[in-house]
Amino acid sequence: MRTTTHTGEARLDSGAAAGGSDHASDLRRHGERAYKYAMRGSKHVILIAYGLAALFPLLLILSTALKTLGDVYRDPFSLFTSFTLSNFSSAWTAGDFGSYLWNSVLLAVPSTAGVVVFSTMAGYAFARLPYRGRTLLFYLVMVGLLIPFFSYMIPLFFEMRGVGLLDTLVGVDCVLCTTGLAVGTFFMRSFFTDLPVEIEQAARIDGCSEWQVFFRVMLPFCRSGALSLMLYMFVQNWNSFLVPLLLLPGGSYRPVTTGLYSWTGRTNDYGAVAAGTVIAILPVVVIFLLTQRQLIRGFAAGAVKG
Repeated sequence: MRTTTHTGEARLDSGAAAGGSDHASDLRRHGERAYKYAMRGSKHVILIAYGLAALFPLLLILSTALKTLGDVYRDPFSLFTSFTLSNFSSAWTAGDFGSYLWNSVLLAVPSTAGVVVFSTMAGYAFARLPYRGRTLLFYLVMVGLLIPFFSYMIPLFFEMRGVGLLDTLVGVDCVLCTTGLAVGTFFMRSFFTDLPVEIEQAARIDGCSEWQVFFRVMLPFCRSGALSLMLYMFVQNWNSFLVPLLLLPGGSYRPVTTGLYSWTGRTNDYGAVAAGTVIAILPVVVIFLLTQRQLIRGFAAGAVKG
């Protein structure tokens, strides 16, 4: 009987110990789960706060553009207290933003096309064509990523004036194109490098020339990269401020960036100024919203391949 009693007590003790360990493990799991939920919730709170902080200036500009002048001076930080479209008509006529938009198109479209064309060809040459000094030449091109525009803008100004390209659309287009070639070449080279060698070898066996291999075989595989580069460079060239401010001193071909800057110093109608700001950023916002998936996908693929 004594042996049986001791055995039963041992079993009770072991069961209690097992129950205690199970209870401790449950508490541990609940604690870990609560910690994960708390961390996830804190991340969402931080992201929401950051999004609101980034969105508020845009909402303030849009609200100011839609306010009457009295509401703008009375309560400038309130949102959408009144509604009027007269600010946009004033910006379009008195501010001459119609001409500014057209000048921005004439600056952004040709320069972007030049960057995409030359960067695609240079990226293919650096990635697929075997020749002596290829790596050295590529590193020389990449030096353009390390030299800021501020360091050579004054000599560039006098050089452009000497060759007669100062205050011309052609001169500014050339500068915008050349300043984007380094990043464009680096970006497109990463796409061409990742393509299999067997594709171009098969094309050469079939009798394709080098140009045919480039245009008909290799380029279609990198179409997403070229499109992403085009969208990125268009946004950069559209938003360019210092280059047109420096190289278009006459004011005949002002884009929206320098036009808005110039008009801000000539008027006290802040509602119309806000409307001009909305007109300036609206094309870029629309293009980004329509193509953001393609842009992010292309840059993500380029980063992985690079």
